[in-house]
Amino acid sequence: MLEAYLPFIGLIIFGNIENLILASQGVVQGVDVKILSILSIIAVIIWLVIGTVATEFAIQYANYITFIGGLAIVILGIQAIYEAVKNIRAKKIERV
Repeated sequence: MLEAYLPFIGLIIFGNIENLILASQGVVQGVDVKILSILSIIAVIIWLVIGTVATEFAIQYANYITFIGGLAIVILGIQAIYEAVKNIRAKKIERV
């Protein structure tokens, strides 16, 4: 039963990392944690439904999907780090 999902194991792992990155971006931007949590859970449920329904079609594109997902995570990670460093510098300047 789970054999159909094995090509997507990398994307599942990357997806969890992506959720952590997006959550950290929200925290850095000062978003309400409760709202961010609810929106994150809704996004996970939507992706679960899409993944369950579209697996038959998407299995032939698993390698491309995994690559694009990994690339998106790297880009989001760089953006999150950049924003965090920018906010840290701004707070240091305010203290001076």
